[in-house]
Amino acid sequence: MPPKKSLGQHFLHDARVIDDIVLAIDPRPGERIVEIGPGQGALTIPLLRRHGALTVIEFDRDLIDPLRALDGRDGALEVIHRDVLAVDFSALAGNGQIRLVGNLPYNISSPILFHCLDHAAHIADMHFMLQKEVVERMAAAPGSKVYGRLSVMLQAYCTVEPLLDVPPAAFRPPPQVDSAVVRLVPRPVADIGIADAALFARVVREAFGQRRKTLRNALSGMCDAAAIARGGIDPGARAEQVGVDDFIALANRLADHGQPVAPMP
Repeated sequence: MPPKKSLGQHFLHDARVIDDIVLAIDPRPGERIVEIGPGQGALTIPLLRRHGALTVIEFDRDLIDPLRALDGRDGALEVIHRDVLAVDFSALAGNGQIRLVGNLPYNISSPILFHCLDHAAHIADMHFMLQKEVVERMAAAPGSKVYGRLSVMLQAYCTVEPLLDVPPAAFRPPPQVDSAVVRLVPRPVADIGIADAALFARVVREAFGQRRKTLRNALSGMCDAAAIARGGIDPGARAEQVGVDDFIALANRLADHGQPVAPMP
């Protein structure tokens, strides 16, 4: 079946890249591994052979029957036919944790990442193939041109480790961009230190809403310059100059002072 452009499908076929990804995942007995967007099974089959059991989440109805046909061939395969954004990973994990893997559709990769963050306490780690520039944004440090909201939100809740670059030729059809594999490991809840997740998310969103604005102006709808300064941050700084821990500290200070969270636009 040819890839569907409307679903942003690019099927991985390079055996060396697939081997490298499986090696990076290093599945161990007893783990619950869930693959997002298995496609034609390029990663599914070697994971099944290595691990013996796998759950996959696939949206494309035309791929469901071929995937279900793999059940019992190299291991036990559970196929969930659903939009991944509608999947409750916490419920899927039950009383344990799951490991997420997948070649994410590039057109909805950010929503998927934020959806995973909502269930981070039930996820042991994530190994995702993404557009290379997205991985660079995820791992960026303050002061970088690509440091932004995605960098802060992901690094607040996870360690972010780029693993390997993947050229367009590794896919059918080749995408117009380079790709990369990244490992995300959620931090223990006790180590995150965010008092109010909704308030933190709003602070970060407002701060990066208009990158050229200083924090004094970008956060004017939430707090004044004095409150920013009391949080240990220069109100004249721009968001891309502020570290993750400083954003957490500012949001926590606002939470301590009863800062209300207005509905998000």
